[in-house]
Amino acid sequence: MSTTPPRRRTGQNRVLWLLDRLEREPRADALIDAFRTGIRSLPLGRGRDGLHGRWLGHPVHPLMVQLPIGSWLSAALLDLRPGRSREAGLLIGVGLAANAPAALAGAVDWAELHRRQQRVGLAHALANTAAVGLYATSLACRVKGRSGAARALGFLGLTAVGAGGMLGGHLAYRQASGANHAEEVPHVVTEGWHRIGAVAEFPAGRPARRSVDDVPVLVVREPGGAVHALADRCSHLAGPLSEGTVADGCVECPWHGSVFRLSDGWNVRGPATAPQPAFDTRIVDGHVEVRLRDQEPGQTGRQTDRRPGAAEEGAAHGHRS
Repeated sequence: MSTTPPRRRTGQNRVLWLLDRLEREPRADALIDAFRTGIRSLPLGRGRDGLHGRWLGHPVHPLMVQLPIGSWLSAALLDLRPGRSREAGLLIGVGLAANAPAALAGAVDWAELHRRQQRVGLAHALANTAAVGLYATSLACRVKGRSGAARALGFLGLTAVGAGGMLGGHLAYRQASGANHAEEVPHVVTEGWHRIGAVAEFPAGRPARRSVDDVPVLVVREPGGAVHALADRCSHLAGPLSEGTVADGCVECPWHGSVFRLSDGWNVRGPATAPQPAFDTRIVDGHVEVRLRDQEPGQTGRQTDRRPGAAEEGAAHGHRS
């Protein structure tokens, strides 16, 4: 009898292989460009930031889809019991009505994603569109009294919703769509002040990029002498703010147009839904030093000099902006 342990299967999951292939498939890119242009041209005004979820602090689309999905799932449960087609039809109608604003919020987010994310997002939208069509037809069958066909179409619609949800999960978690791409900064930057260069190295009014504990930092020195520092990678999709435009006390991301206030990192305009981590700054002996703002002691795994009074050394020689 052989004592050789069974060989572990190391092949890639078939579903993941298909999704990875979908990310690299360029044949729908022309359609994506047309949809993206159309969505960006919608006259939404300030409502665009509302649909992004800037007021909520994260994308609002995942919250809005709970109503249609919950309504359709409840309708499926009622369809398992005889004589409940009318109540199930009411829930299907509620789901169809709630789907429209949820789809609009998702489309506004989708138009500001990377190309690979947009490819998966398009498939996500097509699956949900198929679900809407199936549920609308199911509702029409219920009105005509064709309960058998209505139930079958309802279950097919729920299957399409499940496929769309799987694609949405891949988009959100594997591709990090909608995630805060600056969230890790407080967990990486060590406590205390960090010297990043001489004042003369930062031309007034022009963005510069430096690094603190391998974290890129945007530095802007105003003509009046005040120095501002923010995490450089945009919280939306990690765009380089140091390559953006500085105007009116703000910086605009060059990738998708998110605008952040230099004084505190507040996201003035989306699609970013989270602010940028901000740094306190001071000038000591002609050099700029930065310290992550509002960092709690012990928040990072690495520590700087924590001798009593060490963090305050040189404070009398500089200032904070």
